[in-house]
Amino acid sequence: MTTEPAAALAEADALELLARGRLEIEGRLVDASNTTLRAEITLDGLTRRCVYKPVQGERPLWDFPDGTLAGREVSAYLVSRATGWDLVPPTILREGPLGSGALQLWIDEPDTAESLIGFVPAWDVPEGWLPVANARDEDGDAYALAHADDTRLARLAVFDAVINNADRKGGHVLYPATGSVHGVDHGVSFHVENKLRTVLWGWTGKPLIPEATEVLTRLGGLLDGDLGAELEDHLTLTEVQHVRLRARRLLRRGRFPDPPQDWPAIPWPPV
Repeated sequence: MTTEPAAALAEADALELLARGRLEIEGRLVDASNTTLRAEITLDGLTRRCVYKPVQGERPLWDFPDGTLAGREVSAYLVSRATGWDLVPPTILREGPLGSGALQLWIDEPDTAESLIGFVPAWDVPEGWLPVANARDEDGDAYALAHADDTRLARLAVFDAVINNADRKGGHVLYPATGSVHGVDHGVSFHVENKLRTVLWGWTGKPLIPEATEVLTRLGGLLDGDLGAELEDHLTLTEVQHVRLRARRLLRRGRFPDPPQDWPAIPWPPV
């Protein structure tokens, strides 16, 4: 049976719905490591689904302060909005049935959506795809982790480098019917140490896409102003300073970053 995706909402309408709508929990997404709930949210006769991640359901991590993951989800949305690339679905911090948490608009993917990231036979990498890593299955057959050489993914790779995303799995990339690409699950981002971990290493060391220069320049100015102030509501002053530094270094270098040498470069599982 095919399912019809919900009609797209304007960003302002989505934010209003998330901020003022009535939440009704549908169930838990069991694959998530932290408490992640799907809910219906209704306001003035409009109903959509959303993802609710309560702070009290966050699993303690050795390298991130307790109770900060929801704020990092919101921070990722704020940076995404500033880029103008529409990479992260509308996300806010608000009270819910289980207390304060991140609330993000649910993104429907059509049944015909095709992933631009995955494992492919090592001898048959699709034309226009970039290999990232080699692997073998249980029978010893060779595969390649690869992704499409696609501008939408390249934007996401630039964004991840700016926010220092430590968990860009293939499954954290969504493909709505609009033709855009969305990234989700940004709770382990914005660390002051280099923790970039992603499946989007196909452009390593290559020049940034041309539009990144303008976006990073604009982002730097916004980080010195209102955006920086907004991020300080969710991140430490030092973390916000490092967002500025990463954006400026990326702009100055003009190339996609190299994998870290003292940190696993690819998340597990990758997809």
